[in-house]
Amino acid sequence: MRLKDKVAVITGAGSGFGEGMARLFAEEGARVVIADINETGGKRVAQVIQQQGGQAVFQKADVSKDAEVKALVDAAVKQFGRVDIMVNNAGYTHRNQPMLNVSEAEFDKVFAVNVKSIYLAARHAVPVMRKQGGGVILNTVSTAAVRPRPGLTWYNSSKGAAQVMTKSMAAELAPDKIRVVAVNPVIGETGMLEHFMGVPDTPENRKKFLATIPMGRMSTPKDVARAALFLVSDEAEFLTGVCMEVDGGRCI
Repeated sequence: MRLKDKVAVITGAGSGFGEGMARLFAEEGARVVIADINETGGKRVAQVIQQQGGQAVFQKADVSKDAEVKALVDAAVKQFGRVDIMVNNAGYTHRNQPMLNVSEAEFDKVFAVNVKSIYLAARHAVPVMRKQGGGVILNTVSTAAVRPRPGLTWYNSSKGAAQVMTKSMAAELAPDKIRVVAVNPVIGETGMLEHFMGVPDTPENRKKFLATIPMGRMSTPKDVARAALFLVSDEAEFLTGVCMEVDGGRCI
């Protein structure tokens, strides 16, 4: 098992890419802390993992709130004794629309969930990792950081910030044996799909997006989870600052 005895905290793990990572990491031997603002989804994923013989607990958390991120990390340490892998996966987007139509409140939420959350996770997870001698932080960024689509300007910008944070954190934390990496998924079948598209999710509308992906399909939770598994495993021990595109060729 590639993550045997590792402890992984995964935000936004109640559905989508986060759920895919949680389930695969558990299959590979990790003890997983499922974090989500959606209590129903988070508890469901934890229960599925437990039923399949894995170890998982749920902790409700709003990743934009310092006290809740602290409680999340504290819960992981209390339950499992350490934090080897911190996955900042929770994300939010405004609807695809002209940039000046996005309200200030939505702009603030996009940056709080997509950017501030990484800062808060670092505040609380890095001291734990330093104390135990190392760890891995993985951020779910996006192809939006590399090849942005019109209509998602502020979301794109938040993911651009997340990618630069990944690289800068990697450089600063390397002496502490803390690796910082990221995955950049292309548009996928998650709860935010119609927001990214800005139009109803119909076969005709999907075709417009699929036409921009050379391999002709959207990303799946399994695609992202497999890439994430490699990046957080010991097989990638010399990789840091890497932002791996999981995009079927979208960023070529």
